[in-house]
Amino acid sequence: MQHTIAVFKVTMKSLPYFCRGAVVRGFGRGSKELGIPTANFPESVVDNLPSDMKTGIYYGWACVGNSDVHRMVMSIGWNPFYKNTKKSMETHIIHKYKEDFYGETLSIAILGYIRPETSFNSLDALIKAIHNDIEEARKQLDLPEHQKFKDDDFFKTSKKEIMNGH
Repeated sequence: MQHTIAVFKVTMKSLPYFCRGAVVRGFGRGSKELGIPTANFPESVVDNLPSDMKTGIYYGWACVGNSDVHRMVMSIGWNPFYKNTKKSMETHIIHKYKEDFYGETLSIAILGYIRPETSFNSLDALIKAIHNDIEEARKQLDLPEHQKFKDDDFFKTSKKEIMNGH
């Protein structure tokens, strides 16, 4: 059975949204349980998201420290499958890293919205949805209007300056 994803045309005046912060330990599920590692932002970054930024799955660009800029897919919200009590921003960078980078500065540009948060009947269904989100992010980020953000000056500015905005 073939599944398709419809990218939700959600208008948020805060997109594109740029932010950076130190990578902190998350819930410990990304790599271990899902096989999809994530980099997590501290609560101070999550708490400063614009009010019109809905919970859900987003795509954009990410950079760790002074490394290269890579595609990313991000979950913002409560992760209903796990019934989180704390809102989080979990970034899956579509790139293989050799080691963890806790404490490093993660810079991201959020460009678009893929879908709302939802709960799943099984862990396998959640993993399949995440893989579909990753494929949708790849497609969207290949578009010229999104490619240009990969070279944005934001990724070249001082990584010491923590900022949120657009």
